[in-house]
Amino acid sequence: MENVTGTTNSKLFLSGPPIVLALASAKLLFHLLTANRYGIFRDELYYLACGEHLDWGYVDQPPLIALVAWMARHLFGDWLVGLRFFPALAGAATVWLSGKLAREMGGGTFAQVLAALAVVCVPIYLVMHHWLTMNAFEPLVWIACVWCIVRAINRDDPRYWIWFGVFTGLGMQTKYGIAFFVVAVVVGLVLTPERRFLITKQFWIGAAIAFLIFLPNLIWLIRHDFPFLELMHNIRQTHRDVVRGPIAFVLDQVQIMNPILFPLWLGGLVWLFLGREGRRFRVLGIVYIVLLAAFIALRSKNYYLASIYPVLFAAGAIGFEKITAARWKWSRLVYALLVVGSTIILAPTVSPTLSPEQFGAYQKKLGFEPPKAENQPTGPLPQYFADEFGWENMARETARVYNSLSPEEQARTAIFANSYGQAGAIDFFGPRLGLPKSICNHQSYWLWGPRDYDGGIVIVLGSDGSGDREHFQRVEAAGRVEHPYSRRDEHFDIFLCRGLTGDLHQFWPRMKNYH
Repeated sequence: MENVTGTTNSKLFLSGPPIVLALASAKLLFHLLTANRYGIFRDELYYLACGEHLDWGYVDQPPLIALVAWMARHLFGDWLVGLRFFPALAGAATVWLSGKLAREMGGGTFAQVLAALAVVCVPIYLVMHHWLTMNAFEPLVWIACVWCIVRAINRDDPRYWIWFGVFTGLGMQTKYGIAFFVVAVVVGLVLTPERRFLITKQFWIGAAIAFLIFLPNLIWLIRHDFPFLELMHNIRQTHRDVVRGPIAFVLDQVQIMNPILFPLWLGGLVWLFLGREGRRFRVLGIVYIVLLAAFIALRSKNYYLASIYPVLFAAGAIGFEKITAARWKWSRLVYALLVVGSTIILAPTVSPTLSPEQFGAYQKKLGFEPPKAENQPTGPLPQYFADEFGWENMARETARVYNSLSPEEQARTAIFANSYGQAGAIDFFGPRLGLPKSICNHQSYWLWGPRDYDGGIVIVLGSDGSGDREHFQRVEAAGRVEHPYSRRDEHFDIFLCRGLTGDLHQFWPRMKNYH
């Protein structure tokens, strides 16, 4: 009896769900161990500032990330590992749900484990789940929506569309990109037998729930004249984002998703359209094709498509499992080892496992450079690393300038930043340095206004001084910000400006900077 129980427990331990859970736990642990290797990220500084101004919307994102930042800070303070706990947890949950999706789509132990392992080994996910940003949560929301679709198909139960609506609403409060996903799902439904769900009351109840969850943000957008659309227009005008042609965009997908995983997700796409058992989920293949075409047509960033790939990993893993069921089982272990080996090689290029000096040497030896998503003067490190350096140095140099003033002058002095990263750094590091909160004309900072400052004395960050000399009576370079690993546009003089030729509150409406 004991042997039977032991054998049963052993089989249970070696089944798909426990192994998938172990992989998810390993991903969580990896991100927590590397969370404080470098410094705080530019966008994290901004989201923490948004968390100090909780609202139903912001110029460049829905409100949920600000709420998560607020929660993280109230739970963990300014501890970087704590601030990055929720994105790391979201990454682990994405791994777990990907394995669960593979099981729901008919995959056995190998398919579940391979689908989960693939998510662990994606370079762009290693980047996304390292920071407290919207991108960390988007794949989880999408895969949750897909799981509802698969459940509805498998059980022919339209009630899962109600949950689809809940997750969609949460997705719209996380990142607007899910709107493209929903459109692609509707197209997929129309083109497949699953169109039957479109006439069920549960589908429309789910749609109503999604709309109601999104409604507070929609009202905020209307009241503020849709600043997100203005922002997107301005970004296109300034050519900030790297624009890829169709072939280059697809090649970028291969690179950012790990080249070794390309056969897996391509095979998954084929299985969804041509596989005997996969065709019942053909709607998901159509979703990918529609999204790919849309993002290419709209000249989107290469990582905007990243959230859909767990679906293809699950499908590809099932197809792989099926074709190796009778023969070539050895190829399963070989491919899994190739995936793990490639990740060990690529991980230092997308995760802070090496020192900046070691990273430069390693990348040069590897001869590998990740594709850019934005046109930014990054310096020796790629943008996703460069944006973690220099912020505390900048705040300390600003504090030195600020402390050179008399107490009477300090009481009247505003610290004006030209980007939300600079403003967020002052707000994050400033309290321990004796600095007041910053003011800024960039993104949502502009909506928060110039506080009570009149412009009599202003410390200006991120400027070349030319515009300041037009509007102030006296302008002097009082400090210098320069970090060897920060972005080159974060190397600048700090200007101490006196005597604004007018009132700051009158100038403010003309200073809006959405880009």
